[in-house]
Amino acid sequence: MASLAQVEHRNQDATVYVGNLEASCTESLLLELFVQVGRVKSVYMPKDKVTQAHNGYGFVEFLDVVDADYSITIMNMIKLFGRPLKVSKSSLNNKAELTRDVGANLFIGNLDPNDVDENLLYDTFSAFGTLIRQPHLMRHEETNQSKGFGFVSFDCFEASDTALECMNGQYLGNRQIIVEYAFKKDTAAEFSETVGRPSGAAPERHGSRAERMLAAQRRAMQRNQHQHQPPPRNQPPLPPSTNAPGFSKPTPGFSTSLMYPNSLPPPPPP
Repeated sequence: MASLAQVEHRNQDATVYVGNLEASCTESLLLELFVQVGRVKSVYMPKDKVTQAHNGYGFVEFLDVVDADYSITIMNMIKLFGRPLKVSKSSLNNKAELTRDVGANLFIGNLDPNDVDENLLYDTFSAFGTLIRQPHLMRHEETNQSKGFGFVSFDCFEASDTALECMNGQYLGNRQIIVEYAFKKDTAAEFSETVGRPSGAAPERHGSRAERMLAAQRRAMQRNQHQHQPPPRNQPPLPPSTNAPGFSKPTPGFSTSLMYPNSLPPPPPP
């Protein structure tokens, strides 16, 4: 496992942050979990100096950036001990979240301040697709009371379209909620607390045709990159299937195992 000094000098591009960890989670368990999706170099979970209990998050450093990015795609929002993991690039490098943000961002309004929190928003909207970050509920700075609206962000427009169609006008808690595409931050300086409408002129919402085209192009590029990735290291090729067309079945009594079990030919005769 990594020490604090080692973590401070870790490769930030190949390191992921793992949050929302249950109290019984350990570094060994994180290692066992993440080696299934990549080659792990180190695992570190900051702990309280007095109680030695972890603080609910940790860091996993991989041998390369490809494995780190792949782990985010696979492990983010996977439940461990009943709690969804938040997996993203470490705080010093937020490029992963930015590349996953295609603009499928929804405004959720008319929320009951007493009954609806971030956990309920996550449980409700994660049913429609993968959320790229935890739902963001706007709160008053002085009291931490909900302002009655928030935002959820999906990794694709198919999920956000489905959520909008199914949830707009439905009851969540004791109120009929409003679901619509959020306004872009660069076109809005201030949001209304009821319908998320910015003050000023010509606001622009997410979900535009241009955003959808860019998202489709990005997905196609990612598919092409994945197809051209080299095979995993130290992984022998799979044997051909005996059911594949053109594969002749072995002669009775002939072993289909490797001719040289130790991958080495017999020594030459003396």
